[in-house]
Amino acid sequence: MPPVASKRSPPWRRLDGTTVFFVLLAVGAGSATWWLQGPDAFTATLIGALGLLLWITPVLVGALLVGAYVQRLIPRTAMARWLGGNSGVLGLSVATIAGAITPGGPFAAFPLVVALYRAGASVEVCVAYVTAWSVLGLNRALVWELPFLGVDFVALRLLISLPLPFLAGFAALVILRWIRP
Repeated sequence: MPPVASKRSPPWRRLDGTTVFFVLLAVGAGSATWWLQGPDAFTATLIGALGLLLWITPVLVGALLVGAYVQRLIPRTAMARWLGGNSGVLGLSVATIAGAITPGGPFAAFPLVVALYRAGASVEVCVAYVTAWSVLGLNRALVWELPFLGVDFVALRLLISLPLPFLAGFAALVILRWIRP
């Protein structure tokens, strides 16, 4: 028997408040640019924004695909053991290492953390991952910080920043237990 087609709502009915807000903000900013700066400034801005969109799209698509593959490839039992609510320091350590070695900007990191969360990673592990990605980013340290700031400064900064993902993860755990007793 063939699968039954699901009834999906039209795309405009699936828009959430955040999407509507940013679309309205973009329309307002575009209108203000046209009104205050003229059509040439509006066109130049639109072309720049479309160029940025073309540059970001492959990174975003790749990160979303990796996130989807992570959800499918890693069994929920393994995810719960390594990154679940009872993983403790091991989960925070794995998240810290993964966050530190994740290259790229938020377009790469955030789809991955969403995929980890949906696959069974705990909130505190996801907080540790995002914190490690933002403060320990080894790719950024190697490419930008070392050439400009030198080995001594970067090593000291990384050493001082190393506990932060663990502290953020533990703080998330405490706050969640306080909010949801």
